[in-house]
Amino acid sequence: MDRDPVRFRLDLGYDGTDFQGWARQPGLRTVQGELEAALATLLRLEAPPRLTVAGRTDAGVHARGQVVHVDLPLAALAVLEPRGRETATPPAERLPELCSALVRRLAAVLPPDVRVFAVSVPPDGFDARFSALCRRYCYRVCDAPGGVDPLRRREVLWYPKPLDVELMNAASVRLLGEHDFAAFCKKREGATTIRELRRFEWARRDDGIIEATVVADAFCHSMVRSLVGAVLAVGEGKRPVEWPAEVLARAVRDSAVRVAPAHGLTLEEVRYPETAEELARRAAQARRVRTLTS
Repeated sequence: MDRDPVRFRLDLGYDGTDFQGWARQPGLRTVQGELEAALATLLRLEAPPRLTVAGRTDAGVHARGQVVHVDLPLAALAVLEPRGRETATPPAERLPELCSALVRRLAAVLPPDVRVFAVSVPPDGFDARFSALCRRYCYRVCDAPGGVDPLRRREVLWYPKPLDVELMNAASVRLLGEHDFAAFCKKREGATTIRELRRFEWARRDDGIIEATVVADAFCHSMVRSLVGAVLAVGEGKRPVEWPAEVLARAVRDSAVRVAPAHGLTLEEVRYPETAEELARRAAQARRVRTLTS
């Protein structure tokens, strides 16, 4: 039984500044490449294991709530046992202890700009990508005349013009619901651009930083940054409140929409159902190619 692969869930975060995005790319430094290499080294695997991620992030985008799953042979975790410690308890019965050991050991081999916060064995049917109910991103902007706090420059965009949060919220609410977001996505062959935008709102914090909270069942490539870029144009008074919704309705890329810089964006949370039955149902729904209903 110990030879059978076990599915593990890894919760992680990273500073995306020095990564060329999540996805593995030959000759480039990526989060997936670093994590797969660390697992292979730590567990003495012949080849790096394949990770499945909740949502790929672009170069420069950060995460503190990213989720992946990986299937590993249970026997490989034997290297995590303390030296000289012998036990008759099968590894399958010590999984929580081995998961904790894996977190500690990964902290020693991973670079400091990527951290695994937790490792667990999820319910049957868990798929980091297809089982997700929704993803929550936050985009952070500072419009202070003097610029961004230098200690936060890697995660906050400085906007050189004053922004009107009330106008930005008025524009954002018009984009909620299930739509074809082709106007705000970079299309990929065979992929749908239909998404359900559940939350898109802006708030100015006490320290002056403006945060956009963006929640959807899923996002297509560059969608969040394009939406943010369109609404920032409204916030500075360059475009009317109705403009982003008009762009959405046309369902074609508009060169006037500027994609917001990557460094202001952070993946904050991915939410999942709690039971195996709900996980399987959600995965089946997510795999269907969606069409808009009239």
